[in-house]
Amino acid sequence: MKLYEYTVHELVEKMEKGEVTSEEIIRSYFDRIKEKDGDVKAYISILEEDAINKAKKIDEDRKAGKKVGKFAGIPIGIKDNMCITGTKTTCGSKMLENFVSPYDASVIERLNKEELVCLGKLNMDEFAMGSSTEHSAFFKTHNPWDLDKVPGGSSGGSAAAVAAEMAPWTLGSDTGGSIRQPASLCGVVGLKPTYGLVSRYGLVAFASSLDQIGPLTKDVTDSAMLLNLIAGHDEKDSTSMDLGEKDYTKFLVNDVKGMKIGLPKEYIGEGVNSEVREAILEVAKKYEEMGATVEECSLDLGNKAISTYYIIACAEASSNLGRFDGIRYGYRSEKFDNLKDIYKNSRSEGFGEEVKRRIILGTYVLSSGYYDAYYKKAQKVRTVVKETYNKLFEKYDLLLTPTSPTTAFKIGEKASNPVEMYLADICTVPVNVAGLPGMSIPCSLDKNGMPIGFQLIAKSFNEEAIFRAAYTYEQNTNFRENKPSFKGGKD
Repeated sequence: MKLYEYTVHELVEKMEKGEVTSEEIIRSYFDRIKEKDGDVKAYISILEEDAINKAKKIDEDRKAGKKVGKFAGIPIGIKDNMCITGTKTTCGSKMLENFVSPYDASVIERLNKEELVCLGKLNMDEFAMGSSTEHSAFFKTHNPWDLDKVPGGSSGGSAAAVAAEMAPWTLGSDTGGSIRQPASLCGVVGLKPTYGLVSRYGLVAFASSLDQIGPLTKDVTDSAMLLNLIAGHDEKDSTSMDLGEKDYTKFLVNDVKGMKIGLPKEYIGEGVNSEVREAILEVAKKYEEMGATVEECSLDLGNKAISTYYIIACAEASSNLGRFDGIRYGYRSEKFDNLKDIYKNSRSEGFGEEVKRRIILGTYVLSSGYYDAYYKKAQKVRTVVKETYNKLFEKYDLLLTPTSPTTAFKIGEKASNPVEMYLADICTVPVNVAGLPGMSIPCSLDKNGMPIGFQLIAKSFNEEAIFRAAYTYEQNTNFRENKPSFKGGKD
């Protein structure tokens, strides 16, 4: 096997045994990036020189017997909406094309403390607004399983990099499914932690009450290990919860006996691709064979949750993106005669169509006369969504749904129909509205060889139930034997 084919826990074991150096691992990944990223286009920026120098220093310290972190020298890719000192943070936007961050996000500080090595920043839908990574200002990312298809979004670069083995694991952000949906479409494991479990400090905000950073990995074990590294209280984030230290790898138990899993009938009915539906029913059957109890239940949230999500998300985006005005930092238009022109032209030229669409919608629902009719009502419905989930979790440990109603669609197929694109997140959005944890786990391939993922949802801060069930499924199935084919064309 090539070094880039191993999981992180396998690479850690090889380094502990002295079988491989950090520099060898890092160089292996950059060789892979040079081989495949011309087709996939997952990376916006590559930090090769810095990464190799850091790896060499770690190898020298390890050889000299100095204390280094367990994950020292392990590479990672970072979605380009998380700040890294001295590195461009573009958010996939012309607005921030030349913005160099003066500070580290809290998750980056945590990774640096463990001496992980950043390979580069990953492509995304502009300001995380999209479900296909077609809305990046720079280029579209392609799905490694079929280069003519999307990788999902907005963390499409993060998912594609792991699927193409151009990073062993990555960080993404999830506002309405932006980790889980691309994880499903690219055949990797994607976790959206409970809101408040991972600090958002240094994550460029889209919708502050919905955004959450999480891991995309090759397997469930790596997901638990990366969550260990990034989770925890942070005084710089007022929404961060102080729950003490927790080792999520302790919940990687190959046993689901006694677990009760709800299968919401609305998520395997109309609107869900037949192959996806069959795959989810097979997963339910597998869980029953492994000793869990699976029951059909009702979770009628689809349209309510989607409407609520887009009102709240767009309202918060309108507010958060108000700071990008051509004055303080970011893109400034060269065409202006007065202050009003600077504002108008800088924002018109700096933002893409999808971002402008959401800013306009968000400004509308917050405007005088419409606030009560839309935004206030959406917040009330949000409470109903939370209560609906809480009632189900009185009976079930987990809920099982598809992650995406379809497998990856062709690039350009939904680009001209925003509403159809928004519905691609119908299975994931309710989880963000309620602030719950959710994980996408790959389970099978459709007739075209494209990955299908299933989603496990738990009550707030019960990631351990998700890890237990996901690990058990993974240990008793063989999806990881499948590899992306890189078939299809290019831009």
